[in-house]
Amino acid sequence: MKRLTRPATYAISTLGNTVTTTVGSAEKLTFDSAMTLPAPAQRALAGRPVKVDGQVLAVDVQLMLRLAKAAGPAVETLPIEKGRKVMQRQTVLSGGEEPVGKVQTVWTDGGKARLYTPTGVEAPGPLLVFYHGGGFIYGDLDSHDAAVRFLCEKSGVRVLSVEYRLAPEALFPAAAEDALAAFGWARQHAEALGALPDRIGVGGDSAGGNLAAVVALQTTTECAFQLLVYPVTQLEIETRSRELFRTGFYLTKDFMDLAMSSYVPADVDPVDPLLSPLAVEVPAGVAPAFVATAGFDPLRDEGEQYAAKLAEAGVPVESWRYADQIHGFFNTLKVPTARAACADIADALHKLAIPNAS
Repeated sequence: MKRLTRPATYAISTLGNTVTTTVGSAEKLTFDSAMTLPAPAQRALAGRPVKVDGQVLAVDVQLMLRLAKAAGPAVETLPIEKGRKVMQRQTVLSGGEEPVGKVQTVWTDGGKARLYTPTGVEAPGPLLVFYHGGGFIYGDLDSHDAAVRFLCEKSGVRVLSVEYRLAPEALFPAAAEDALAAFGWARQHAEALGALPDRIGVGGDSAGGNLAAVVALQTTTECAFQLLVYPVTQLEIETRSRELFRTGFYLTKDFMDLAMSSYVPADVDPVDPLLSPLAVEVPAGVAPAFVATAGFDPLRDEGEQYAAKLAEAGVPVESWRYADQIHGFFNTLKVPTARAACADIADALHKLAIPNAS
């Protein structure tokens, strides 16, 4: 490992959870116990099956939502700074601790990042530049630490998880500019990161999926692949899924309204290419994509519409809907059905990043 902008240091335990947020032992025990109950017991606690749009919500997800409702107010009802702390606690509670080969703290031109290396991987290989979700106002390296560890270890692909400026402290296009700069920095420092320069791709969930899509569109052939997990792709259209799932399934209309009003100034064109990938004409050379959506997610339809738009433009695309999941499942690794979906996404990343692997 060569020296980066600042020395790369082994600042994080190989197997421990890096997150310092405190989760009460009683709360953790309650959640962990609920997620390991047999399905009939979970059904008894969760209530009658939830069926919407021909889909049935997974019973463990339904139980998680019930526990979350009992735990306290939704983050969007709190002042943003307090909401950030609550979301951090939620992700630690539901994500748990995940093993990975090695984690290093590195410093890009834009700030702090973490480089995750899978167990047993020494030779240069592909690299995923990852942007966390959180509605452009929440989230950081810690909120997505468990999810990124799991993705890295299961896919066998190095991951560089990067920070970007959050709203309302930094308004649009700050996050998009930071995302582009981080990708450029990764390409410039590919050798030091253990990456092959021509096998660097982008990925992210929710708002981070938006940023990854923006970077892929802007950089075209410089980006090798893109992994989009329930991405935000547009602001104007009230899709059917936004109407169906506007409340009750974690991501709410109130959350999205707060996120957009905090990030996007009133005078910004809602179809700006750094904001709404679905509104952009797909240029030649855009990277192959895997797009994951959740059945009970307001962003479901626009994610699938974006996958279709890429495919119509000739971009190799694989799109999967996890019909029994909600927005946010990427961070809920302690929920068995969500963990299975995340394992599937990790397998998709492996195939994207290492296309000739057996």
